[in-house]
Amino acid sequence: MIEAWSVAQVYAAEAALMAELAEGELMARAVEGLIEVASVRLEHQGGHTVVALVGPGNNGADALFATAGLAVTGFACAAVCRPGYVHAGARAAALDAGVVLIEDPDDALDAIGEADLVLDGILGIGGRAPLPGWARGWVAAISDDAYVIAVDTPSGHDPDGGAVDPDGVWADETVTFSLVKAGHVLPPTEAAAGLLTVVDIGLTDPETPVVRRLTRDDLPAIWPVPGARDDKYSRGVLGVVAGSERYPGAAVLTTTAAVEVGVGMVRYVGPATPRGLVLSAVPEVVLGEGRVQAWVVGPGLDAASDDPGDASQLAAARSVLAEPVPCVVDAGGLDLLDAEVLAARAASGTLLTPHAGECARLLGRLTGESVTRAEVEAAPVSYAARLAEVTGAVVLLKGSTTLVASPGGAEPLYSQQDAPAWLATAGAGDVLAGVLGALVAAGMPLARAGALGALVHGVAAERANPRGPVRALAVAQALPGVIAEALRRGGD
Repeated sequence: MIEAWSVAQVYAAEAALMAELAEGELMARAVEGLIEVASVRLEHQGGHTVVALVGPGNNGADALFATAGLAVTGFACAAVCRPGYVHAGARAAALDAGVVLIEDPDDALDAIGEADLVLDGILGIGGRAPLPGWARGWVAAISDDAYVIAVDTPSGHDPDGGAVDPDGVWADETVTFSLVKAGHVLPPTEAAAGLLTVVDIGLTDPETPVVRRLTRDDLPAIWPVPGARDDKYSRGVLGVVAGSERYPGAAVLTTTAAVEVGVGMVRYVGPATPRGLVLSAVPEVVLGEGRVQAWVVGPGLDAASDDPGDASQLAAARSVLAEPVPCVVDAGGLDLLDAEVLAARAASGTLLTPHAGECARLLGRLTGESVTRAEVEAAPVSYAARLAEVTGAVVLLKGSTTLVASPGGAEPLYSQQDAPAWLATAGAGDVLAGVLGALVAAGMPLARAGALGALVHGVAAERANPRGPVRALAVAQALPGVIAEALRRGGD
C-alpha cells in the first residue's frame, strides 16, 4: 500500500527528526539520495550537462548541494538563481566544486535550454500554485529533450493535491524524501510529478495518512477468499437492480462481473428484455428479490422511460433503496436519490459511484448550487469530499484516477490509478458496479471495497488486451484470472 501525508504532517515529522540530528544532517541525507538518482539518470540518458533551478528555500539548497556533488564526479554543472536568495552553505559548496552560478537572466535561459538534466529546486512543499513570476522564464526555457527531476515536489503545484499551474514544472521524475506527499498521488497534481522515487532519510511515518493507494501486492491479504466451511450464502448474496428496455446490456455486464469475481449468489430484478439476456449470459443468476447482503442499484436504469416494465423496475429500485442493507448506487440509481432517501439510508451504508457529470448533477440537485462537470474534473478531490459530506455516503468518483471519499474524513482518501485509458468505454462502469457489489456483499467496508474494486477493474482492463482497445465484457471475463494470479503470487 502506498500512503501519503499532508504538508503539515511532513513538517512535523521533519522537525521531530531534526531535533535528534546534528545540524544539516537531514539535508545531507536528502542530497546524497538526490545525487544518486540524478547520476543514474544521466548515465542512462547519456547526459553530461546539469542545470539546477535554485529557489530561496531548502529545496533550492538541496538542488544546489546536489549539483555540487555531481560536479565533483565530473558532470558539467551550472545553477541559475536569484541574487541574494541562495543558501550560503550550498553556494559555497557549489563554487568550491566548480559549479557555474548564473544570476543574469539572459545567460540563465541559454544555460537551461542546453541542459541534459534539470533539477527543479524552485519551490518546496511550502509552495503553492501558481509558479512565481520570477521563475516562469526558467521553466519555459527547459528543452523538451531535457530530463527534469523535481526535488521533493514539482514547483508551481499544490503539494497537498489542489491546484496545478499549466506553466509550472511538469517533471519526468520527482525525488521525494521518506514521506510521499498527498499531491504525488492525487489528481490533478500527480501528473506533474512523473515517476515518483522515494529516498529514505529516516523520517517516521505519521500515525494516519491522508491518502492511501492499494497496489496489486495488497490484494492477497484483503481479497475475500472462501474457506472450507463457507457456502454460497456465507460468501455473500448480491441483489442487482439493473438494466432497462433501452439499456438491457447493463444488467448482463453487472451480473457477469459479480459472478466472475466470485460472489456467492446473484439475485436479479429487472424487466423482460434484460431478464432474458441475463439468464442466457449468466445462468447462475437467480431471478427475483430475496434475502441479500448487499444491493447494486442503477446500472442501465432509465428514469425517463414510460415503458411499463421500466416503471416496475424503478419501483423496485426505490423499494430496495429503502431496505436497511448496504447499497452500491450507480448511474440511473443516482437519479433516485434525494435528501429523504439518503437520510433513511444513513445507518445502512451507501456507496455512490458517479462520474464527474453525475457528481455535478447530484450536488446541484441536493444543494441547489451550480456545479459543472468541468469544475468537478478540475478539482475532483474537493468535489468527491463535498459529495460525501452532503450525502453521508462513501463516494467513488470515477475518472482516470478514481477517488474514494468517506463522509467526515472517517477514513483516508483512496486514490487509485490502475486502469488504461482504453477503459473509458461504454459498459465499463456496469462491470465496476458488479465488482463493488460482490465485495460489499462479502462484508468488506465500503471505502476499502471501492478502492479494491477500482484496482482489480483497472488491472483486468489491461490484462484483457494489453496496450490496446478493450470492451467491457472482456474486462469482466478477465477478472478471475487477475484475482487468481494475485492470490497465487501472494501464496508464493
